[in-house]
Amino acid sequence: MIKLAYISTPILFGISLWQSVVWLTDVPQFILPSPWRVAQTACEYRRLILENALVTGTEVVLGLVLGTILGAFTAILLASSQRLHRLVMPLLILTQAIPVFALAPILTLWLGYGIASKVMMALLIIFFPVTSGFLDGLSRIPSGFADLAQTMSGTKWQIMRHIRIPHAIPSLGTGLKLAAVYAPIGAVIGEWVGASQGLGYLMLLANGRAKTDLMFASLLCLCLFATLLYSAVSLVSDGLSRDER
Repeated sequence: MIKLAYISTPILFGISLWQSVVWLTDVPQFILPSPWRVAQTACEYRRLILENALVTGTEVVLGLVLGTILGAFTAILLASSQRLHRLVMPLLILTQAIPVFALAPILTLWLGYGIASKVMMALLIIFFPVTSGFLDGLSRIPSGFADLAQTMSGTKWQIMRHIRIPHAIPSLGTGLKLAAVYAPIGAVIGEWVGASQGLGYLMLLANGRAKTDLMFASLLCLCLFATLLYSAVSLVSDGLSRDER
């Protein structure tokens, strides 16, 4: 009940503020539709919105899963070799200087207008948070644990498997929470550049036809999906962290 109130209060405040702006400014509906108008549109076009939401959801989930696997694997490799860490980590940091928006047209050109380019966008945008978060956890184990394992003749991979990885699970969970927020951004950017379905495509289509209410309904659907995804990832990561304690 407390968590429900924690979530619903800012939502109700935001809707009240939105409606107040519409009333006070008397702004035209094609510029800023009222919450009630958006709700009506969402009900009217619910099938269209749901179909495109399923496409975007598939892209996001696939990108999140693949990005998590690749990011975790990369973090383990970098943590296991100081030489590899010194060589690769600066390159990973430099890649963050490249705007993701600039990569979307290139990925669309290479991978086409289908789901692959959107999954790759989501993967790229979450790869660094997962890698850096997990790597930070792998690098911060108590020195006493490592010394004890070495005293007991533990190999590098035994220490990694039984000490470093379990100890770094909370850090991985933090990276996953960030990834859950960023992943929808990558997918939608990919849909804006080139797509024939998805919530990003639907928003562009609605904007081109001056159906601002449909654009807002699609945006709110995306926000709802991102919130549910974040909640699910938080639940899983918090559960894993408790299991490792």
